[in-house]
Amino acid sequence: MDLAKPRVDIGLSTNDIAPMLAFWQGEAGVPFDHLLPIRRGQDQHRHDVLGSVLKINHHAAPLPDAPPSGYRELIIARPGVTAPTPLADPEGNRVTLVPPGWNGIGQIGIRLGVRDVEAHRRFYVDALGLTEEPTAAADAAFRAGETLLLVDHADDAPADAGMQGRGWRYITFQVFKVDAEHARVLERGGREAVAPLTLGTTARISMVRDPDGNWIELSQRASITGSLEV
Repeated sequence: MDLAKPRVDIGLSTNDIAPMLAFWQGEAGVPFDHLLPIRRGQDQHRHDVLGSVLKINHHAAPLPDAPPSGYRELIIARPGVTAPTPLADPEGNRVTLVPPGWNGIGQIGIRLGVRDVEAHRRFYVDALGLTEEPTAAADAAFRAGETLLLVDHADDAPADAGMQGRGWRYITFQVFKVDAEHARVLERGGREAVAPLTLGTTARISMVRDPDGNWIELSQRASITGSLEV
């Protein structure tokens, strides 16, 4: 995958924004960047995590009581932290602060629980074009620029993860050409969730799904690539 930004973004959803912002901006120490209205009834509170974007999506309408996705934990390298420090936000979303360089994480790590590690290995290496790295922190790990994706076998991992629901729901890769990357993922075993589409003058995006159905956004953002040309 030809990354336009060498860092992966992550998104979660909530109906109760105030305590979530208090935790993430306070206890977790993640700086607020800006508010992005997505659609009527959904605002995205964007936070900067060492160049990755933490997208806290506030939905006015009640979110369904859906099972969690396979995305389990955000790991943040934090100067001054001497040992892994596990935290959880008011809705139970896990974040761990670690010393920079801990198990290869110098920026952020994203941990997934999956049903079949080998299937995800093929997906991340063949379909997404990421490089596998040795690690003692998970069953497998894959490098996406500065971000490390950590994959563990989990008996309770979803078979068909949904986008709608509270908690961690998707990750985002910023790429130069969404249409080409989207087609490549599908050709190599990924599943389509949303075909490429253009959002005004902001971005051209698509959505694909991994072997457990976890949602992955591919984004060609004009502020990064300079163009939304196909």
